[in-house]
Amino acid sequence: MDWASLTGILLALAGVLLGHGLEGGKLASLVQPAAFAIVVVGTFGAVLLQNDAATFRRGLRMLRWVFLPPVSRRQRLAQDIQNWSAYARRDGMLSLEQFMEAHDDRIIKKGLRMVIDGVAPDRVRNILETEVSAYEFAQRQGARIWDSAAGYAPTIGILGAVLGLINVMENLAEPSRLGAGIAVAFVSTIYGVGLANLFFHPVGAKLKAIIAERVTQYDILTDVFHDFASGDYSRVVDERVQSLLSRA
Repeated sequence: MDWASLTGILLALAGVLLGHGLEGGKLASLVQPAAFAIVVVGTFGAVLLQNDAATFRRGLRMLRWVFLPPVSRRQRLAQDIQNWSAYARRDGMLSLEQFMEAHDDRIIKKGLRMVIDGVAPDRVRNILETEVSAYEFAQRQGARIWDSAAGYAPTIGILGAVLGLINVMENLAEPSRLGAGIAVAFVSTIYGVGLANLFFHPVGAKLKAIIAERVTQYDILTDVFHDFASGDYSRVVDERVQSLLSRA
């Protein structure tokens, strides 16, 4: 559990609710199902329209990373690199096949396969850089749905406010119904601006930081596989391992 994320969202909510209470407001006044439906359903509808279904689903699945981030692989990767280097020096490149079969990461498996097959160093680098770029693009597209939601939510909140005011204007002759329409109008704006700045924007930024971390690891691995393909798996590889660990 990422306690920083959980604490952050609780503090943000507490700040809004505390301020509302200090001004004499009631919690019930912020609970407006109609406003929630307009802002949340409308926002995600616009996001889905902007993206294909696969990207939208990927972005929703990535939300769990904010509170349950992927386990850091730096220590494990550093140990793996050292093992690959030791086996390659002692038993040759073919000995790396056992590691390739045991690994579940597609990019790492491809790197080991090319090294074992004796692919030219520059070709290894070019292919892996293309793979990493494709991975980064797909992941960033998923994270981008939260940035998109942050952009749409305030505007849709204003749309909800206008709808609430239309309801007010249609019921001027019935004062008992005016309060509900006005409440939807103002609370829709609160929901739109609040969700955008207290949830959607922070989620998008955190996901992009997690993706950048994983891409950095793949960049270092690309250099390692290039070194292996060049026949250099001693001192230079040790420096790669130190670079990996120094960012842990």
